[in-house]
Amino acid sequence: MSTLRFSALKKLPYLQPRRIEVPKKLSELYCEHVFSESTMREYLTKDAYQSILDAIKFGKKINREIADQIAVAMKDWALSKGVTHYTHWFQPLTGETAEKHDSFFTPIGEGRAIERFNGSLLIQQEPDASSFPNGGIRNTFEARGYTAWDPTSPAFIIDTTLCIPSVFVSYTGETLDYKTPLLKALQAVDEAATDVCQSYFDKNVTKVHSTLGWEQEYFLIDSSLFQTRPDLVLTGRTLLGHAPAKGQQLEDHYFGSIPTRVRNFMKELEIDCMKLGIPVTTRHNEVAPNQFELAPLFEEANLAVDHNSLLMDVMKKVSRRHGLNILLHEKPFDGVNGSGKHNNWSLSTNTGDNLLSPGKNPKKNLQFLTFFVNTIKAVHDNGDLLRAAIASAGNDHRLGANEAPPAIISVFIGSQLTNVLDELEKVTKGKLSPDEKTDLKLNVVGKIPELLLDNTDRNRTSPFAFTGNKFEFRAVGSQANCGEPMTVLNAIVAYQLRKFKKEVDTLIEKGLKKDEAIFNVLRDYIKESKNILFEGDGYSDDWVKEAKKRGLENRKTTPEALKFELEKKFISIYEELEILSHKEIEARNEIKLEKYSKMISIEAKVLGDIARNHIIPVAVDYQTKLIENAKGLKEIFGEKEMKSMCTEQLDLIKRISTHITEIKSNVDKLFTERDKAINITNPAKQAEAFCNKVKPIFSLIREHSDALEMLIDNEMWPLTKYRELLFTIR
Repeated sequence: MSTLRFSALKKLPYLQPRRIEVPKKLSELYCEHVFSESTMREYLTKDAYQSILDAIKFGKKINREIADQIAVAMKDWALSKGVTHYTHWFQPLTGETAEKHDSFFTPIGEGRAIERFNGSLLIQQEPDASSFPNGGIRNTFEARGYTAWDPTSPAFIIDTTLCIPSVFVSYTGETLDYKTPLLKALQAVDEAATDVCQSYFDKNVTKVHSTLGWEQEYFLIDSSLFQTRPDLVLTGRTLLGHAPAKGQQLEDHYFGSIPTRVRNFMKELEIDCMKLGIPVTTRHNEVAPNQFELAPLFEEANLAVDHNSLLMDVMKKVSRRHGLNILLHEKPFDGVNGSGKHNNWSLSTNTGDNLLSPGKNPKKNLQFLTFFVNTIKAVHDNGDLLRAAIASAGNDHRLGANEAPPAIISVFIGSQLTNVLDELEKVTKGKLSPDEKTDLKLNVVGKIPELLLDNTDRNRTSPFAFTGNKFEFRAVGSQANCGEPMTVLNAIVAYQLRKFKKEVDTLIEKGLKKDEAIFNVLRDYIKESKNILFEGDGYSDDWVKEAKKRGLENRKTTPEALKFELEKKFISIYEELEILSHKEIEARNEIKLEKYSKMISIEAKVLGDIARNHIIPVAVDYQTKLIENAKGLKEIFGEKEMKSMCTEQLDLIKRISTHITEIKSNVDKLFTERDKAINITNPAKQAEAFCNKVKPIFSLIREHSDALEMLIDNEMWPLTKYRELLFTIR
């Protein structure tokens, strides 16, 4: 009997839910632990307050004297909250957040000490960067790295530590994090979109913000059961496990009643989120058993990315207080829905306009069409770059399965908007007649708001869908840092808007009026990007064939997807926008390939160890019991009678032997191929070897192990089963 598994199961009925007292108004807690604008107004001088606002809104630099004032005010506020340490909180390319805590405590002699914090310490910190991923970007003797304060994202308190959101760069100045390129991409899209708005639509627009609203999906598992599964502990997903009789077939979990333990976890999580300024507003059961989702209000993209990274840290801490473990892996369980992180993206102006929402007049609607069509064109021209941005070992399992979008990048806009684009495609090239202008403005462009009143179909099989006033990038993985897909999306849109502006201006110089020039360019874009628009079932074999005809690639694996990051046309986008250098792009590509290989290597080792140390010994023990049983029957009834009486036992003995042999043989192959892959020095070739030679053996071992699970005595089986993991939280 698996003592660990059954002792964990016995604890479940007696575990009392942790009671959480929720204040009458969550709003009273909002930003309680954040150095927010209202807090800054209270603690800062007028000059210091204005300086930090100018940095946030206009990107102006903060001088050292003002930085000293801000640091002292930040320290005084933190001390009033019981804080003892500070840290530059950053997001290295590990995919996790990082922090190095330093104390405010400073001895001043004569047995006395004070709390000290100044502008130099606020602006820059020097963590050792030697163990963070760098993609060969620095030498061993250049191991230092620097974190620098990002004033556009407010400082916050975790426990007794003041956390200062920061960028992270190497000793030689190359970026080593997700935040730095994101900030540059946001600046690029701001400049490009503002230029388009001021030139053609509204001269009052002086700033365009990229906005993001993420939806975080996750699983919760009882902690005692989690600890009985080495694969969950070490890889975040189950490498073995037979599907239970009941999974998500009845669709009874989706939006169902939230279990008490989970609801209490959600309550405490929301309280912590409110204190940290994360505006979570939505919570519900997702489709798979033990799967849930939460979502916040839209925020400026940089802040939203920080909040999502912070949220994932907070979720792990809060879940453990409730005897639960959170699973953020994209596919922790085979045969049920995986978890994504839908990135809802739009652009908003300082005047209050959403550029992806139509207005009340043709001019505003033409503005909407301009940004709408340019976004589609950007995705069409750079779909491979978007695919690479969401590539990971975990997401490879999720894409194209159980309601997740496929790896083929396509855009869903709905039949109504498709009809609008079809009408625009008919626009006469060159100058428009008065009748054509009237028809376009009144009958096509003018009626867009009416068409979008009920445009809520999201097509769950689409990786990139327009949902009324935003685009939803649905293919992002649940444990991913939103920074990378948001960097790519904002960069390609910025690049496309620059191109659009040049083309329109050229036509205006040739004598076309502004609206005519815009219509002409949009018409060409619609024709050029039409093949990426798809309204149907992304899972169908017909779509795979059709996509291939259209020139849309189906890059199912991470090594396939990452090849295209290094294409000249993509590198030129980053370099022209000054987001990343060629060297930085190559380094990041290498880091992602290495991470993929390491993840598959770890999974291979864990799977092989479980098969050898857990599955095979139990199978042999049960087989021995069957053999002893058969021998006993033979002694009692004789060989002739025994053969007719022991048909089941003998058949089981043979089947178990077959599965044991196959598992042993495939584990040996697995380790042989793993060793070969480890010795490959080229990161791309190594990742391909892990993908094509090592990973396929996983399913062979799993097939025979899962078959044994259904043959061996339940009380002997060593691993907690799917039905126990997925249906025990109440």
